[in-house]
Amino acid sequence: MGHPDTRPSPVRSDPGVWFRVHRRAQRPRLRLVCFPHAGGTTHLFHGWPALLPADVELLAVRYPGRQNRLLEPFAPDLPTLAEEIHTALEAYLDRPLALFGHSMGSAVAYEVARRLDDRGLTPTRLLVSGRVAPHRAAATELHTRDDEALIANVRRLGGPGTEAYDDPDLRELILPALRADYRLIETYRPRQPKPLRAPITAYAGESDPYCPPDGVRAWSELTGPGGFEHRWFPGGHFYLDPSEADLLADITARLA
Repeated sequence: MGHPDTRPSPVRSDPGVWFRVHRRAQRPRLRLVCFPHAGGTTHLFHGWPALLPADVELLAVRYPGRQNRLLEPFAPDLPTLAEEIHTALEAYLDRPLALFGHSMGSAVAYEVARRLDDRGLTPTRLLVSGRVAPHRAAATELHTRDDEALIANVRRLGGPGTEAYDDPDLRELILPALRADYRLIETYRPRQPKPLRAPITAYAGESDPYCPPDGVRAWSELTGPGGFEHRWFPGGHFYLDPSEADLLADITARLA
């Protein structure tokens, strides 16, 4: 049972709708806001709190159109999605924020960081993963292809939970969100994205076909001199699972 993916999503400011707090700290030193990949959910980050310092509170973004937001319309475009998330973050601005995004989530996190930056609320760091810089992304149109082509691409990337597409009932529930997310990222093509005042750290898998080294290093053009660092991990697009402990150790060191 599908639902339309072209209606604009109204701006909502309820943080309980937008964020899952994986671990609530009584007096957090910092909040790490995490943005999933296309078709992804907050589950990607469920194991992270155990690997982060106790004074870092983790918020995982709930995109509309899936899980507990299944009946909500998808965002019409990526900047609108970022604006809605930025608005919902108002409740969490009493502590410093760092942003982490994987794949499509990197682009969403960048757009949220840009909005915070414009208000003088610059995040302590933008951490991007599995995605080249927005102005270096190659044009693709997978969201216009048939279901089999879209699913085949996800399987090729080795994403978590791909076995769900083998179940006709589950497939019918989750495929619309996947296609909507691909539409968001594939139609997001900023030619001259604005540099941030925040430092940027880029992560990628060494064998990720979507992350050529020059495209990953191009994130350096979106921060100030000396504000860019990058690190490669063994594996492909979803290197995060096998390298979770090492990745979180690196993130923790950069948030110190």
